[in-house]
Amino acid sequence: MKQAKKLSILAVLAFLLISIYISGCKTDNITDPSAQSDDEYLQSTALNSAFSTDPDDDDNLFATEISDFDANGAVFNSPIDSLLRWGRRVTNVNINTSISNSGDTMKNVIVTRTITGNFIIIGYVGGNLDSTVKPYTQEQKRLISFKRIGRNSRPRENWRVFQYSAIDGETKTPQTGKSNIVMSKIEFYKNNSLVLTLNGPDFTTNIFNARRFGGNGSMEVNRGDQVRIKVYATSNQSDTDIVSYHWARNSFGFHRESFVMTSQVPNGGSFDRTYEKEFNIYGNHHGGMNNAYISANTRSSLYDNSPSLFSSTYMGLPYRVRP
Repeated sequence: MKQAKKLSILAVLAFLLISIYISGCKTDNITDPSAQSDDEYLQSTALNSAFSTDPDDDDNLFATEISDFDANGAVFNSPIDSLLRWGRRVTNVNINTSISNSGDTMKNVIVTRTITGNFIIIGYVGGNLDSTVKPYTQEQKRLISFKRIGRNSRPRENWRVFQYSAIDGETKTPQTGKSNIVMSKIEFYKNNSLVLTLNGPDFTTNIFNARRFGGNGSMEVNRGDQVRIKVYATSNQSDTDIVSYHWARNSFGFHRESFVMTSQVPNGGSFDRTYEKEFNIYGNHHGGMNNAYISANTRSSLYDNSPSLFSSTYMGLPYRVRP
C-alpha cells in the first residue's frame, strides 16, 4: 500500500512538472522574438517594438511615429487673432509594409501609414467661443534598412537597423496637402551653426545612419541648446500659411512652436516663402531618440470652420537628446 501511494504521488508530481514545462514553452513562444521569422521580426521592429528598453536605441524610433505627432486634440497655442487652440487627434492607423532584399545582407522596409483623425479648432466666431471638428485622412511614409550581423536562430541576433529616412507626409482628404503647399528645404541651426539640411519635396530621400553604424546625419542636441529652424516652402495660397514645429511633450502637454514668415516672393500664381523659429531645448527633455515634425497648413485650415477646408503637408525627422 505504501509503495502504491508513493508511486501515485510521484505520478502526480511528474504530471505537474510536465504541465509547467509545456506551459512555459508556450509562453516563451509568445514573448520571445526568436519565435518570429526574420521578416516578421523586421516588420515588428519597423512598426511596434524593438524589444529594447534603451531610449537611445534607434530601433525604438519607429514605434513612436504616431504618438509623437498626435496632439490628442486641441492644444493651447498663443492666441493668433481669434484662434485659441488647435491640434490633431488620431482615431485610426492603417499600416502597409513592403519588404525587399538587397543581396543576402540587407533588407529594406517601406512603411506607409494611413492615418484618420479629427483636426480640432477652438476659437472665437463673431465674438462667441466656438469649436470646429474637421475629419481628415493623411498618409506618411518612411524607409528603413536592416543589415545582417549574424546567422543565428534568433532574428534579433541577425538583423539591426542600419539606415532610416525622414518621414514624408500630407493630408489626402478633405484636401491633398502638396497640391497647396510644398516644402522644398529645411535648415537646422544649433547654437548659430548650420548642422543639418533636409531636402524635399520627398523627404524620404534624406537618409540617416543608426548609431550602431556611425550615427551619421541626424541632429544631436543637449538640453539648453539654442535651435533655429528655417523652412523654405512654395504655396498657392494668397494668405500666409501656418507653419509649426511639433516635438516631444513637456510637463505641460504637447510641445509646439509656431514659425514666423520672414520673406515672400511671387512665383507665377504661387509664392516662395521662408519661415523661421528659434527656441531652446527645454531642461527636462528626456534623453534618447525622438521624432519631431514640421507641418505647413493653409490658413483656411485653421481660420475657416468649413470641414472641407483642411490641407496639410508635413515631414518628420529624428533627433537625439544627449543626457
